[in-house]
Amino acid sequence: MICRSANLHRQEEIVALIQKKYPAAALVLADGTVFEGRSRGAAGLATGEVVFNTAMTGYQEILTDPSYTGQLVTLTTAHVGNVGANKEDMESRSVYAAGLIAKSIAENASSWRAEESLPAFLKRHGIVAIDGLDTRALTIHLRQTGAQPGAVIALESGEMTPEALEAAKTAAAGWGSMAGQDLAQTVTTDVPYEWKEGSWELPTAHTAGGFRKPVAHPYHVVAYDFGVKTNILRLLADRGIRVTVVPAKTTFEEAMALNPDGIFLSNGPGDPAPCTYAIETAKKAIAAKVPLFGICLGHQIMGLAVGAKTLKMKFGHHGANHPVEALGEKHVAITSQNHGFAVDAATLPENARATHASLFDGSLQGFELLDAPAFCFQGHPEASPGPHDIDGLFEKFARALAEAHAQKAEAAGE
Repeated sequence: MICRSANLHRQEEIVALIQKKYPAAALVLADGTVFEGRSRGAAGLATGEVVFNTAMTGYQEILTDPSYTGQLVTLTTAHVGNVGANKEDMESRSVYAAGLIAKSIAENASSWRAEESLPAFLKRHGIVAIDGLDTRALTIHLRQTGAQPGAVIALESGEMTPEALEAAKTAAAGWGSMAGQDLAQTVTTDVPYEWKEGSWELPTAHTAGGFRKPVAHPYHVVAYDFGVKTNILRLLADRGIRVTVVPAKTTFEEAMALNPDGIFLSNGPGDPAPCTYAIETAKKAIAAKVPLFGICLGHQIMGLAVGAKTLKMKFGHHGANHPVEALGEKHVAITSQNHGFAVDAATLPENARATHASLFDGSLQGFELLDAPAFCFQGHPEASPGPHDIDGLFEKFARALAEAHAQKAEAAGE
């Protein structure tokens, strides 16, 4: 029989070994709250708005979503990293989240698609990460106080020092606010490019698998890159749409010179209000009755373009399990969400009809115009990660493009 003191001694030895293997790290919030843990990514200091995401899968897609620019992402699921990381699950060209906060990050990957472990992926991209803290307590705190600035300090080695904590406190207190930040132009592409690659599929007895190569492209869309996710582009390509991705500050006239059948406004980070260049583009597209579809930041930009107002949410919506009601249809969809700003439904003009609302807090999730082929959705119908309950919006856009394409052909006498 092993005595209780021996068990306690063994536990202390295990804790000591863990601390020796993983350098110390700490998360410090702007209100002075401190959570200590272990460094699991690159060493250094990362600052940003601390938010929580309730999705149980898709950590790589979350980290590489440009909409998380300037944010320290807390994953509320108990354990992440089991399937490692690979090139095919990237939602953009790099990692955009400012840092990662988790309860437990797996050291080893167990998946036939894995190319490296999550800690190796984080270190390669220079991303500061912390685990070993109580993410439940952190999430409850953020729900009560709201999303707030924070800093993650991760040491090269050893235990946390008072000096390191003080540096993190100073950084968190001085970070500022997401309100007023135009981040879309910091993550957008520098030059236009064509996108024709479809969704990923498993290999079968007759196919090699990988990303589809759609053959027919009868319609053409100009997609504004405010931080666009690749799965949005893939779902457009799946529906026979040739996509030209353009920088955020491309003018409406420059976009129309490419002879598109429609315009798409992408997701992206930051506050929509300072994106005056994008709001002007949306106004002109609506006035010209060009088919227009917006997702997330694109939805907010469309709201501002029609005269509605946007507001900063207390802690936003971040997750893959958010119920959304299709208004007037008695239908509920489970959706993927990632936003900290919302369009105020009470400020929509008379020519706009609300189409979707969140069943969590009643906030506006979508609207369409009654006098123009324009509509938008606040959540992410492309998911990645998350359910595809509402990806029929891409079909709706494709129908609008088909109608516009036929009208152009008729006008040209074809």
